[in-house]
Formats: sequence, C-alpha cells, structure tokens
Amino acid sequence: MADITRRLGWRHLRGAPTAHVRHHRSGKLAHDGPGLSFWFRPLSAALSEVPVDDRELAMTFHARTVDFQDVTVQATVTYRVSDPAVAAARLDFSIDPDTGIWRGAPLEQLATLLTETAQQHALDVLARTSLSSALVDGVTAVRERVAAGLAAEPRLPATGIEIVAVRVVALRPEPEVERALRTPAREQIQQEADRATYERRAVAVERERTIAENELASQIELARREEQLVEQRGTNSRREAEENAAADKVRAEAEATRSVRLAEAEATRSVKLAEAEAERQVRLADAEARRTERLTGAEAARTVRLARAEAEAAREVGEARAQAQAAWLRVHGDVEVATLHALTGTRLAENLPHIDSVTISPDVLTGLLSKLGGGERE
Repeated sequence: MADITRRLGWRHLRGAPTAHVRHHRSGKLAHDGPGLSFWFRPLSAALSEVPVDDRELAMTFHARTVDFQDVTVQATVTYRVSDPAVAAARLDFSIDPDTGIWRGAPLEQLATLLTETAQQHALDVLARTSLSSALVDGVTAVRERVAAGLAAEPRLPATGIEIVAVRVVALRPEPEVERALRTPAREQIQQEADRATYERRAVAVERERTIAENELASQIELARREEQLVEQRGTNSRREAEENAAADKVRAEAEATRSVRLAEAEATRSVKLAEAEAERQVRLADAEARRTERLTGAEAARTVRLARAEAEAAREVGEARAQAQAAWLRVHGDVEVATLHALTGTRLAENLPHIDSVTISPDVLTGLLSKLGGGERE
C-alpha cells in the first residue's frame, strides 16, 4: 500500500519498490513505475498501484476420480504481474488518493481466476484416473497438467499475469476410504513385522542353541583341561616330594657328617681340656701340698711358740696371783674385824644391782645399833 501524506490541498505519494504506480492527470499518464515518489492534486489525479512481487496462492479443491471417489487436492501457485499497465487496464488496481487503499479487490479477482483455471485442469485429469492411480501418480500428473494448462491459458497473458511455479502439496481421498486403503497395507506391514519377529525369534533360538553348544563344548574342554591340570599337579607334587626327600637325605647325611666331625672335635677338645685340667689340678695339688706343708710347719712352730708363751704367761700370772693373794691375806690378817666388815659391805654394795630405796624395820635397825654399840664398847 502506498504512503500518502496531506499538505495544504496537495498529496504526496511514496510507493514501495515492489509496487508499480501509475498516475494519470487529466486523462494523461504523468507518472509510471515502481518505487515512485511525487506530489499530486487529488481532484485531478487517477492512481493505480499494481504489485509486481512474486505472490503465493494456496488453493484447495475437491475432485472425483473415474471410479467415483472424492479426493482433495492441495496446491500452491506462484505468480507475478509481468505487465502492470495491462493488469491495471484489465483489473481495478485504483487506489484512494487520500488513504492509498485499493478501491476494489484485484488480488481476489486474480485468485479466483487462477484457482478456477487450475481446478478445471486438475478435474480434467482426475476424472480419467482411478483412485489408486491418482494416489500413486496423481500428484505429478496434476502438477504437470495444471502447469501446462496455466501456461496455455490465453487470458493470463492478456491480463498481464505470469505463472512462476505450480506445486501440488497433497492429494488425499476421504478419511473412510483412506482408512480402508491403509488396512491392506497395514495388514501386510503387520504380516511382515510378524514374519520378521518369527524369523528373529528363530534366529535367536538358533543362536541360543549355538551358544548352549559352545558353552557345553567349553565346559567339556574346561573339564578336560582341569583333569590335565590335576594330573600335572599330581606329577609336580610327586616330583616335588621326591626332590624334597632327596634334598632332606642329602641334608641329613651332611648334618650327620657334620655332627660326627663336631663330636670328634668336641671329644678331642674335651680330652685335651681334661688332660690340661688334670695337669693343672696336679700342679695345683702339688702347690697346695707344698703350701700346706709350709703352712703346717709354720703353724706348728707358731703353735709351739704360742704354747710356750702362754705357759710362761700363765706361770707368771699364777705367780703374780699367788703373790697378790698372799699379800692380800697378809693385809687382811693384820686388819681389824670391823674394817673387814666395812670392806665386805663396800664390796657387796659394789656388786649389788641398783636399788632405788631400802626399807629398814625398827627391829633390824635396833639389832644393828645394838651390835654396833656392843662393838664400840669392846
């Protein structure tokens, strides 16, 4: 749509690059071309805007096959306006000078023209084709026939229309018929799936049998190798026992030889030690005998000397005691009786034990005093 601006009774139009604008002023062509921009007076101007870009026209229509089955055709036609002047002369592309909006519906007219033309050729093809053939090759056949029919249609070039491309998107029967047509294929697909399942199961069973046989063969081989291993271990054990016995025998013989040699060496050493000890004992005995003999002689001489000294000392002591006793007797013989009594009391007191106190009764004290008095008179 063109962009129109108002200014003091004038109008300014600015077109798009994909829109061909034709400006007639007073019946004469003033401006003609895409992407124009110009000023004009609305009271004297006649404006047309023709789109020149590629446009897509989607169409859906129903057709009937030779076996009286309804099908739905979905197609798309790409077209463009190749001659804007012819198109503006054949169709109403005029626009309002104030708003720039088309006064009519030119694109709807083009859509109706193209749809009816394409539908006519598609119906012509499908009317001579069965449903099964239409579903298999109908898309290609309809596309080619519609493209050829639109290219050969004389009204389109006369209207300035060029067909760019024709595409048939889908060709589908009614839902019930489509489901019925799908049933055999589904059954066949199911049968193929079942057969594949059975074959897969058979292959799986065969593989399981092969695996079981391989496992059994492996177990048999393993048992055989275990038997060989047991035999080899027994042989190895016997050889090891024999080798150990031989080694033990050699070690025993060597130990016996070493023990005999050690015993002989020990006996020799013991004999030598005994001889040396006996010789040492003999020497010690001789030395001890000589020492004892010397000690005995010295002891005897010392004993004799001691005996003599002790006899001499005893004789001298006896003589001294005899002399002392004689002198003591002589002294006591000359001393009075009272003095002897006093000395006796003194000696007795010296030899008595310690006495804390002495109790003298009157009778004893009277007797002693009487004796002491009588003695003094005497």
